[in-house]
Amino acid sequence: MGSADLACASLTALCDAHFIELAAVVTQPDKPRGRDLKLVPSEVKNLALSKSLPVLQPVKARDPHFIDQLRELRPELIVVTAYGQILSKAILELPTFGCLNVHTSLLPRHRGAAPIQWAILEGDSETGVTIMKMDQGLDTGDILSISRTPIAPSDNSQTLHDRLAIMGAELLIQTVPLWVSGELKPQPQLSEGSTYARKISKEDGLILWNQPASVISNKVRAFTPWPGAFTFIQTHDVRKMLKIWVATPLEEKGDAGKVVSVSGNGILIGCGESSLRVTELQKEGGRRMKSHEFLAGNKVEIGQLLG
Repeated sequence: MGSADLACASLTALCDAHFIELAAVVTQPDKPRGRDLKLVPSEVKNLALSKSLPVLQPVKARDPHFIDQLRELRPELIVVTAYGQILSKAILELPTFGCLNVHTSLLPRHRGAAPIQWAILEGDSETGVTIMKMDQGLDTGDILSISRTPIAPSDNSQTLHDRLAIMGAELLIQTVPLWVSGELKPQPQLSEGSTYARKISKEDGLILWNQPASVISNKVRAFTPWPGAFTFIQTHDVRKMLKIWVATPLEEKGDAGKVVSVSGNGILIGCGESSLRVTELQKEGGRRMKSHEFLAGNKVEIGQLLG
């Protein structure tokens, strides 16, 4: 069961595992996208169809008809990766070996919908993948296995997402036979140290220049590629959104939100503490550019206020 791109690596690994027989793939219904609102399937569905696997797409996982379909399949195990719906007790208790979730954080830290973004936002030095036996709580089930990885200063949500997807797939394939054979003893999660990684909205990307440069830098990294960290710039009496793609915190001081310096190395902007050097950005209606490209066609002055 999965919908987001993150789940594709786990599905591929399950397909390739000689000791697993996949009965079906469950994913979200096709969703309207684009100007013409054409229905587009999830990447999980595309992958499943390419491997000639049956696909189920219930509008709601609690639908009795869907649960009856699952019962007919008689699954011994259900694997859930970024599915996007809460599973009922009836589903959780259906498989012989329960439902296992591939969760991209070191549980109990960052339970919830956006663990990758929040690990970067919070400035965590490491994150990882947890294989958990699901219960009716929100990511509160017993832990079966964990794999860790450091978060590099160069990591953003996309690079971390891609790495964790592969790690999760590898850990899943290592965990399933040990769990089914009874060699793994589930470890209950402790409530101490638990945090909630709520869903990210577009509005969360607004940069507050009175915050420390390190906090803003984390926001830029956490919200790349979506929803993007953004501010506003005034040009020719028009206020336009400015998306920040790559930025580095520096010790140099400056007034919050004001341009400190402009050079081929980047645009330096003052923050609540220290400053932020912006090296890749994108103006509303334009394309993503290196700072020197941007400055060639856009006037940015020292002392100019952003926000």
